[in-house]
Amino acid sequence: MANTQKTNAMRILEQMGVAFSHTEYAADAFTDGVETADRLGLERERVFKTLVTTGSDRNHYVFVIPVEATLDLKKCAQSVGVKSVSMLPQKELFALTGYVRGGCTAIGMKKKFATRIDETAMLFDTIYVSGGRIGCQLCLGPDDFCRAANAAYADLTE
Repeated sequence: MANTQKTNAMRILEQMGVAFSHTEYAADAFTDGVETADRLGLERERVFKTLVTTGSDRNHYVFVIPVEATLDLKKCAQSVGVKSVSMLPQKELFALTGYVRGGCTAIGMKKKFATRIDETAMLFDTIYVSGGRIGCQLCLGPDDFCRAANAAYADLTE
């Protein structure tokens, strides 16, 4: 990793002693998860996107789901024990999390939010999540991700 500018997420994983690798790709602007998976030749089922929501209780919640999947807002709300959740407006993402769209990861956000990862992650030895900036993906075990992001598994998709 000598040539790589470490992200906050990478530093946190290293401090925790979590084994991970990273992959970088050229991207100047937002790239959706499907395009990212395809560019890197990865199985789409193993590449996860990070979505931030606001709950009916005015708290924020983070959900991590496969890039091709659609968030089921009702299941998400149930998983965190609130009446409902709605997507955070994109313009509020950076101020809240410290990350930009396309580079958002649940590891190392400005504040710790209740985080859930879709239970399908347990099907794989390793998964890919954003590394904390556009053009950077981390590969790590799903249980290690849960530990680093203080996340729990849940059924989150339609």
